Amino acid sequence: MPKFVFLWTDIFVFCLVLAVLLYALRVRRSASLQSAWKSVARTPSAMCAAVVLAGFVSLGVLDSIHYRPLLPPVEAAGQTAAGQAGAAPAPVYSPTLRSALDDLLSLTQLAKRENTYSAPLALRQFTKETVVTNGQAVRDYPRLKHAGLHLRAEADRGRDISRRLSWGILAGLAACLASALLLTLLHRRRAEGFRHAWLLWWRGESGIPWRPMWITFSMVLALAAVALALGGNYHVLGTDRTGNDVLWQCLKSIRTALVIGTLTTVAMLPPALAFGIAAGYFKGKVDDVIQYIYTTLTSIPGVLLIAACVLMMQVYIDNNPDLFDTVAARADLRLFLLCLILGLTGWAGLCRLLRAETLKLRELEYVQAARAFGVGHWRIMRRHLLPNLMHIVLITMVLEFSGLVLYEAILSYLGIGVDPSTPSFGTMIDMARLEMSRDPMIWWNLLGAFVFLLALVLSANIFADAIQDAFDPRTRRFRPRRLALKDSAS
Repeated sequence: MPKFVFLWTDIFVFCLVLAVLLYALRVRRSASLQSAWKSVARTPSAMCAAVVLAGFVSLGVLDSIHYRPLLPPVEAAGQTAAGQAGAAPAPVYSPTLRSALDDLLSLTQLAKRENTYSAPLALRQFTKETVVTNGQAVRDYPRLKHAGLHLRAEADRGRDISRRLSWGILAGLAACLASALLLTLLHRRRAEGFRHAWLLWWRGESGIPWRPMWITFSMVLALAAVALALGGNYHVLGTDRTGNDVLWQCLKSIRTALVIGTLTTVAMLPPALAFGIAAGYFKGKVDDVIQYIYTTLTSIPGVLLIAACVLMMQVYIDNNPDLFDTVAARADLRLFLLCLILGLTGWAGLCRLLRAETLKLRELEYVQAARAFGVGHWRIMRRHLLPNLMHIVLITMVLEFSGLVLYEAILSYLGIGVDPSTPSFGTMIDMARLEMSRDPMIWWNLLGAFVFLLALVLSANIFADAIQDAFDPRTRRFRPRRLALKDSAS
């Protein structure tokens, strides 16, 4: 049996999933929250973005299930000392961590490494090497170790790619039709016939834009099917300098981006809520002290402050190597602490918003009545002020997410981001800095990071705009629900 390992960021991901489920239960019990989320659900662009985000989150959760495989008896014997006669040998586990996503990708070429660069769907390396041919050393483009091994001749590559592309498109279309049939069956209870059930979700008569969601889901399925069909024997987006598949790097970087975007936002909430509500409620000297704190904090250049904290953190990690049993645990701790550093140095903006809103709320009648009846300050802030500030917190969280994902790319580009062994979009962009200046140019590493980062950030921004429209009282839009068409028989 493998040994499951829970890294710091894994624990956070699982706690975040549990928190989302608990919040969903709370939404079911609150009429106001249901009304706001129904407004989001009736926005076609937001629901299409939610489909894309759901795909990214699924990959991130799969990549957070880590374990150490059990070594075979032969390999285990080479790594353990000889025990006493008759004693049962203790199980020996691999020093490298694997995830559930790695097991899924191991069925394709994505998890297999080459020697160095190779172009997308290529059979040979992108750079020349000295190879021995007929007893003579010549400079040539060597054949890749894993890609296209099933081909009898290299001339069959174009025909094989066309065949795999066709099979991928057909598999994607079959999955799209199956999802359309499933939607029809789900609407069958509220319809009087199969055709009426299809019209309910196709025309959006149920109030939820199922058709745009289905089209987005179908496009994602088609792209995934094509990538899997081609990735069975080729490197779809080529390989990087160390021979790693670029598409594999992009998929593994999704978890890093999600962790940085969510954990950093969660880390900035406690100081922002505590200082913001206290400054707005008590005013006076308390407000002056808190304003002085976050004004001083924002006066320091952010990159310099983060760089200083990251360097001190790295010194601690280097001086305590005994705390980590694997390289992945060391890299994960750096990622976890980096998120905390970003959160504890970036709470000033949210604190200003909460302070301004609290200054307005403390003058309302229900707060004045609570103070007149002798209700304590802590109870007023917790029961009356905090619930009325949660829309600002929710809007800020979703808006900050995309900015933090891009900020990680900038920090990794500067060399003060995640550990170099941790896949991230910033690391890929940093590697592409020199690759783009080569002749011939190596463009596929930057292209892969750009496409995935654009899809993640764009979908997060679109979804955040819909949440802001639904939860912000100043910009809330009420959209009348589309009335269902009456059946022609009636």
